[in-house]
Amino acid sequence: MIPREIVNKIRRIQITTTRLVTDVFAGQYQSIFKGKGMEFEEVREYQPGDDIRSIDWNVTARTGDPYIKKFVEERELTVMLILDMSQSFYFGSVDKLKSQLAAELCSVLAFSAIKNNDKVGFIAFTDRIEKFVPPRKGISHVLRVIREALYFEPEGKGTDIPLAIEYLNRITTRRTVTFIISDFYAADFKKSLSIANKRHDIIAITITDPREINLPDIGIVKLSDPETEENFFLDTSNSRLRKDYHSQSLKKLEERKRLFRSINVDSIDIHTDVPYAETLLRFFKMRERKRR
Repeated sequence: MIPREIVNKIRRIQITTTRLVTDVFAGQYQSIFKGKGMEFEEVREYQPGDDIRSIDWNVTARTGDPYIKKFVEERELTVMLILDMSQSFYFGSVDKLKSQLAAELCSVLAFSAIKNNDKVGFIAFTDRIEKFVPPRKGISHVLRVIREALYFEPEGKGTDIPLAIEYLNRITTRRTVTFIISDFYAADFKKSLSIANKRHDIIAITITDPREINLPDIGIVKLSDPETEENFFLDTSNSRLRKDYHSQSLKKLEERKRLFRSINVDSIDIHTDVPYAETLLRFFKMRERKRR
């Protein structure tokens, strides 16, 4: 039996995110993902008005007549949500923890998918695979995904992104649209992400808290790395230290953006102190422009 407070919280997220899906993202999801996957159907003779980019030059050379490749749209997509549940995600200095905001993002994306008759699957990971929910359709299935995203208690503390990507490739036989939701405080994931992006449509969603960019001037504070449990002290009244912290933080964010661009992985930067609806909408519009 699920406690009433948990049910109420899931219901609030459902109401908020379904309203966003209906009022803000209506049509956006379909325009940038539906039809992205195409399956080869046949080769036929070129007809006036056909797109010359579809010409099959090998067949054309053999026959002496122009032929084109005909494709049909994959009508049903599988959307996979890969959620980082490492300890660094259970942090927040604004209204919500990064993990709570991530659960809302999972809800928006999942409801967008089922509204378009697509399947939704869910993988939670830390330094191990914590939870797998096979892709299915329906509101009750999405509500289960939200519940797992909000209240599943992971055993691991660290972050192993290549492990999560390897698991995705092992459990899927067809191309998917995959959202990886993480703060990406991990090393050595570039190669695995690049390889996976050739098979799937990978979108990296990074979640950042303002305290991960700027330190407040509050004197000496004790900080702890949640994944390594290492403790250390910082004198935040030191303006040079705050400036260096800010500079290094921005440098890491920029390096991460360059990494994604270098392997053609689209990314969305979500900040916990900025409403995410507008950020998602900008991303959807950007993807739509790229497809034209």
